[in-house]
Amino acid sequence: MARNKHPEETVGRILDVASRLFLEKGYEHTSIQDIINNLGGLSKGAIYHHFKSKEEILIAVTDRMTAESNHMLAQIRDASGLNGREKLRWIFKASINRPVQNDIFSVAPDFRNNPRLLDSLLRESVEEVAPQYILPIIREGIEDGSIQTEYPEQLAELIMLAANIWMNPMVFDSSPQESLGKFMVFRQMMSGLGVDIVDEEMIRRLAELTDIYNRRK
Repeated sequence: MARNKHPEETVGRILDVASRLFLEKGYEHTSIQDIINNLGGLSKGAIYHHFKSKEEILIAVTDRMTAESNHMLAQIRDASGLNGREKLRWIFKASINRPVQNDIFSVAPDFRNNPRLLDSLLRESVEEVAPQYILPIIREGIEDGSIQTEYPEQLAELIMLAANIWMNPMVFDSSPQESLGKFMVFRQMMSGLGVDIVDEEMIRRLAELTDIYNRRK
């Protein structure tokens, strides 16, 4: 009964251990038993009371690692003194430059073998981030003349799907060379749509994250 009085503490312990092991060994090479062995007496039943699978633990770890992300996106969305295109560039640059991204790419889950995790990423990109943060910025850009499109909803979804799914090496297990090609096409595509938001510094940062992922496979 004692360990159930404060379930948030138990969840916190599980996520602390899982985070450390995922970063040290990689997601694919960490088992539920590894997590149990490092919990100092917490039982397997205690883990499965809160999480049904290792995938659920990873989702919770990632959510916690990126807890500040939505706050950052909202701050950029609501900032004054910038036009829509400038906000879109800022939001993309700030997202990839967060230090926590290094940890996320170090965990290196293989999304192809984790369909539930891929579904979570897809839904978050299309159903949450695109309409709540990217779309308002695009609409603002249309109003101030910095973005030209007749399809703001579709453009918001396209940007998120390209950035979070198509360019994500964890989804397609892309090599650094393959990823670089995708980054360059994304840059050309955005420029062709009149949304020139990707510069050389961002390309280098994306390549760095891809290298981090490939080193931990």
